[in-house]
Order: sequence, then C-alpha cells, then structure tokens
Amino acid sequence: MRLTWAQPEDLLPHELIQSQTEGKSPEAVAAIARRWETAGGQTTAPVSGAGPVPATPEVRALARELMDELGALAAASMAAEPNEFDQIMALAVPAPELPAPDLTGAAFADRVLGAWQGRAAGCLLGKPVEKIPRQGIEEILRATGRWPLSDYFTAKGLPPEVNERWPWNRRSAPTSLAENITSMPEDDDLNFPLLALSLLEESGPDFTTDDVATLWLNNLPGGRVFTAERAAYRNLLDAYSAPETATRNNPFREWIGALIRADVFGWVNPGDPVSAAKMAWTDARLSHTQNGIYGEMWAAALTSAALAVQCDAADKNELAAAIDQVLAVALSVVPRDSQLRQAAEFGAQVGRTCTDLSAGLDQIHEKYGSLHWVHVLNNVAAGTFALTFGRGDLGQTISAAVTAGWDTDSIGATVGSVVGGLQGASRLDQRWIAPMNGVVSTSLPGASQHSFTDLAARTVVLAQTIAKQN
Repeated sequence: MRLTWAQPEDLLPHELIQSQTEGKSPEAVAAIARRWETAGGQTTAPVSGAGPVPATPEVRALARELMDELGALAAASMAAEPNEFDQIMALAVPAPELPAPDLTGAAFADRVLGAWQGRAAGCLLGKPVEKIPRQGIEEILRATGRWPLSDYFTAKGLPPEVNERWPWNRRSAPTSLAENITSMPEDDDLNFPLLALSLLEESGPDFTTDDVATLWLNNLPGGRVFTAERAAYRNLLDAYSAPETATRNNPFREWIGALIRADVFGWVNPGDPVSAAKMAWTDARLSHTQNGIYGEMWAAALTSAALAVQCDAADKNELAAAIDQVLAVALSVVPRDSQLRQAAEFGAQVGRTCTDLSAGLDQIHEKYGSLHWVHVLNNVAAGTFALTFGRGDLGQTISAAVTAGWDTDSIGATVGSVVGGLQGASRLDQRWIAPMNGVVSTSLPGASQHSFTDLAARTVVLAQTIAKQN
C-alpha cells in the first residue's frame, strides 16, 4: 500500500526544501541530501504526496534517520516570524476597529448563510480540478468552450486526448462536475468547519489545542486528513503533544492545511478579528508553524471582517471598497515582516491593477510558482488576487482563485466565504448556489448531510453566545 503524505521516503524531499526555507545550515542540509541520493533516494518532492516506487526497507529506514537529523538542525532566527500568539500580535499592525453588527437581525443571519454557501460554492468549483495545474485547467476550459471560467466544470464535449492529458480529480469528479452535482459533496474544506462548530458547541470559546486534538481523534478518519494534518494525526497517535505535533516529521508545517480550518472562528467573532485570530492560533498550532499558523489567523480575521464591514452590496464600487477593507483587517493579525503578509499584499495589489486575468496570474506565478501547489504563500497570493480582481462578484472571484491552479478547492472556498459573507445569501448568484440543493455532505460521524440553513443557524447562536460572554 502506498500511503500519501506519510511515508518517510516521500517526506524527506519535502523536508529538505522546508529546512532550506527555515535557514538551517546549508552545508548540513546538502550533506544529508547527498547521503540520500547516494542510497538511491529521490530528492524531487512528489507532487501528489507519494512517489511512484515504494522504498526498500533499508532505504525507508535511512529516510527515517535523515528526517530525524534534519529535525535536529537549528533553524535561523524566528524573530520576525514567531510561533507564540503574543509575540505574533506584538509584530502586527493594528487595524481600525470595526462596527459590531447586530447579531439578532435578519441581515446578519443572511450574511452568515451567504458565507457558508459561498464557501461551499468556491470549494465545489475547484474540486474536479484539484491537482491540475493552471495550463491544464485552461486547456480543459477552452476545449469545452468555457474559457474564461464562469460556471461549474463539465466533461461534456471534452476531447479524450485532453482528458487523458489532464484527468479529473479521481475522488471528486463523480460528484462535482456540472452534470452530476446534487449537493455540496464531502470535502475536508467543509469537514473542518463542521468540526469547528462542534468544537465551540462542546468546549466553548476558551477551547484548548488539546480539545482540538481530541475532537480530531474522535471524529476524523485518518484517511480523510492530508499533508500537515496527517503528520499531526500520526504524532498524536505516537503520544506527542502540541506544538511538537506540528514539528516532528512534518515538512508541511507551512502549507495551507490550517488556513482551511479558519472560517467558523471568524464567523462567530464578527468584527473582532483579534478574538477570531486567537481561536485560529489555538487550532493551527496543532499542525502548523509560522506562516502556516499565520494563514489560519489571517483567514479567521478575513471572515470576521466579512461579516462586519458595511456596504451596499448592490453597488459594485462599494463592494470593491469593502473587499479592500476586509483585506486590510486581515493583515492586522500577522507579523508585519512575515512572508504571509508579503504574499497577501502582493496578490491584492496585482488584482487591483490588472484588467486581464491571465496577465495577473502570470505575475502571481512568476513570484510564487516554485512553491508546492498546497503551500500557504502561493495560495494566499492567489486568494487576495482573486478577491481584488473579482471586486465582490462571487463568480468572478471564485473563478479567478480556481483558475490559478494551486489548491483550487481550498482557496476557492476561502474567497467564496468572504464574498458570500459580504453579500449575504439573498444576493448571491443562484447559478453557483442552487445546484447544491441546500445541503452539504460529510464523512464525519452522525448525519451524512447537513442543511446550510441549519449550519448558519448554529453559527449565529454561537456568535450571540460568545458576544454575551465578552
């Protein structure tokens, strides 16, 4: 059996890259790489989490040994990119306070529902092309007469040779192409928000990282977590505690996995990005470090602001200005000199100044194209680009994020959540919402499907409860 994102011979090439990124001794890292190559190991990191050929027992044992050696190397100074919450916030630039929304009104409930629906739509759009690079996505769309992207993907009319060159995501295609969508299919990008609801309902707003770990072990199938979450899950079963769960044999610690878990923490703290970020930090440190942590804090502040910033959603200029305000608030919870902040600012600026999608994505890929498709930095840059380029239009925003060709369903979900929260469910284009028939499927224990209206109602209750406690 080949298990992705877990086998030592597959982790080592990723850890060589991550160790270099963290400024560990170049000589020591290079020496370890040479020993690995001499033994017949591959230094090219597998794109999909597992190489094509299983390692021999001897080579796998060496990979374990070398992973431990890399883990023992000292990283460069973390002064500009710390892991502890108070240190992170000390390096952040505060944003102006947001008005507290009326949590009891119909307008707030509509915006929460819109955020859930927008998140699902963005995720669903990206699901069939997850792992397909940008050029493949464009070729599929042109071959089916749908370029630029403006509706869910379809296999109708796709020439066999294009399909062979760029096969759909094997797990997702049967439930996420336009011709077979009946609900929001199961996906980790929706499982984690569902878990966050349960976490807050069971443990309250002062939950701990141990509470998060317990919830994972009790509810998440190990095969339905990936990259950093799979490494952290393994470490939990090996009796490690946070923050070591995030660092031990986990080369994915600055990837996007924590960011996808953020939205509910923002939704239950509307207009309070710092409280949203604190919850996100408590969650993220189980599996991530540095920019991986900042990604979740940033996304939580983003979704917090999206439910509080006031604008006339019918006015395109006001909506675009609201997007800028939301993005500014999100930056207020990450270190000013962090790579995460730089990526967010770069993507947003490209989106504001370009008028052509392809030209804008060229700039994003030129700067961040060397990173793995699941890394947090390139995806945040793609997300902020999509938000400013899309100017508050749901379809244009999620289409831009997905067309970027990195973690298509994850970053599509995040930007869809922001636009959905700003506009509210009553204003969202039903082209994207109606096909889901109001329900999301899940692999979590309990009911196999949940209605968006029920999820939104639970979220509103949590927001009201937390506000009363503050």
